[in-house]
Amino acid sequence: MVLVKICGLTDPDLVRFCAAEGADWIGFTFVERSPRYVTPEAAETLLLGVGQAVPVALMADPENDLLARVTDMRVPVIQLHGNETPGRVAAIREMTGAEIWKAIGVEMAADLAGAGAYEAADRLLIDAKPPKGADRAGGHGTAFDWTVLEGWAAPKPWILAGGLTPDNVADAIRATGAQAVDVSSGVERIRGRKDRDLVRAFIRAAKAA
Repeated sequence: MVLVKICGLTDPDLVRFCAAEGADWIGFTFVERSPRYVTPEAAETLLLGVGQAVPVALMADPENDLLARVTDMRVPVIQLHGNETPGRVAAIREMTGAEIWKAIGVEMAADLAGAGAYEAADRLLIDAKPPKGADRAGGHGTAFDWTVLEGWAAPKPWILAGGLTPDNVADAIRATGAQAVDVSSGVERIRGRKDRDLVRAFIRAAKAA
């Protein structure tokens, strides 16, 4: 069955709802310029509601003090969504002992060529490249051409992201063979706030695909 991550949670009730609906991972965004940003202090409260879901800390080019703070909270997965080099990814894994995901921005097949350099990553998150002029790497609700993944020999387990919604996630899974999917803005009606009906529909569509 396809695994599902709901990312960018900021509300304790919605965290509990996502967990109850069967989300496998619940993501918290520690990127200040994101509309879904949470402080470490707020995240401590949010973590109380994850249930059986696995919490994921999303960061972009994090400083060591933030990494240490999240490590202290015992968040088991760190998703790196910035310009981290393979060496920095390896250093973060050694420093934190966490499972590490590295996001790869994709527009064309050539963008996948460097994915294998991230040997220290446990998973790759294959996302759409941000629009030109964007101030952050993810969470824009834009998709990429899934056909660029045809014939790609993934060097690591991977997660499909970028523009997924309840209406297209099943098609995306069938088109790419993804075993895991990640959604943020695709389950929002108001920017930065998850919609319960959309979350439920997304999880059900992904799990049934």
